[in-house]
Amino acid sequence: MSSRRHFTVEEANALLPRLTQLIDQLRTARAAIYAARADLLPVLEAAVGNGGSAKAGEVLPHFKRLEEAMLGIQAIGCELKDIDTGLVDFPSLREEREVYLCWRYGEDKLRFWHELNAGFAGRRPL
Repeated sequence: MSSRRHFTVEEANALLPRLTQLIDQLRTARAAIYAARADLLPVLEAAVGNGGSAKAGEVLPHFKRLEEAMLGIQAIGCELKDIDTGLVDFPSLREEREVYLCWRYGEDKLRFWHELNAGFAGRRPL
């Protein structure tokens, strides 16, 4: 059995408001970076030899917010499986074996779990 933290349904549900904020932050930062990509790629390629640019500096705060959100999610102890759907797994114990409590962004509470190797398709009601 793993030495990582295991969540109860109640513990995981209590973390959903914070997790929702972190996923919002992650998605917003990623969208800003993605929107700047057409202008940023040539700048970054050119910056390798000349020490940087203002355009790259404009995007840097978005990378920092992205990193902060990812570190926040890691600090909670859950696993972000998919940014687009906001799919998150919480390690848990069920009948003395390790499983995942499965939550998707937008769901008001945890309602599903799955085996470690089953993934989203193997979700079962709690």
